[in-house]
Amino acid sequence: MQILTSPFLPAVCAFIAVTLATLVIVDFFSYVSGRYKERYLKEAAVELDDVLLQMPPSRVFDFSLAISGIAAFMTFGFYAAGSGAFALPKGIFLSLLVAVISFPAPRLILRFIRKKRLEKFNEQLEDALNSIASSLKAGFSINQALESIAAENKRPISVEFRLLVQEIRLGVSLDKALDNMCGRLGSDDMELIATAIITARQTGGELTAILERLAGVIRERVRINNRLRAMTAQGKLQAALIGIMPFALLFMMCKIVPDTMDHFFGSLVGIFSLILVCGMVITGALVIKKITTIDI
Repeated sequence: MQILTSPFLPAVCAFIAVTLATLVIVDFFSYVSGRYKERYLKEAAVELDDVLLQMPPSRVFDFSLAISGIAAFMTFGFYAAGSGAFALPKGIFLSLLVAVISFPAPRLILRFIRKKRLEKFNEQLEDALNSIASSLKAGFSINQALESIAAENKRPISVEFRLLVQEIRLGVSLDKALDNMCGRLGSDDMELIATAIITARQTGGELTAILERLAGVIRERVRINNRLRAMTAQGKLQAALIGIMPFALLFMMCKIVPDTMDHFFGSLVGIFSLILVCGMVITGALVIKKITTIDI
């Protein structure tokens, strides 16, 4: 009975409860972070293969952590050095915000490189099709026509056709090699060309005329894509300006009324408001991107 009436019993129970809750939370975050890292490495491996970079996916994850940590440290250092009234919650929040924003930077760079590489490949397809059609008219086989494209020093199309020719030389059928090339590139134009070549080989159609017509179709698609890119450039610029405005206003408020902003950053309401604003800005950017992305 003395143990039950002891004043230390509630403290011991509270300690046990907090410890167990902490273990559950740590285990949950460990599980979530492990799943996220696994997904991150899998997607990074695909993106590295798309741009033909010989780099382990774990290196990309390490780069992300390094960039995030360096950005957070530099943000905290610049804030501590340049702020007249240093507030620790404000510095920690800014550092965490910059760390979260800068973490996906390597993945975004890989996606940008892949996108530009694919656009250049699609632009070079028209000339490649005309060259293949000319080679077929001159009496070359389809394999010899593909080798002529691979022999040219026009990146990235020559690199992709060189991989295609190497697979054919290793014994892979032309149909399978074309399917592998389409899966590697993710180009709708290349899938159309591969389907046309495979169908013409199976049905005995006139491949030269088909390739010439496809070259015209691709030329028209490139022209329409360039026009759409020019028409949606204003919307993308507006999205960037609208996304920057809240953070620019926050910076100006910190310069104009630093005392008020220190209280704002030091309160839970202020921190939750900033998190809500960041979420709304990201949501708006995604919606505008969805509107300005037009597939043809």
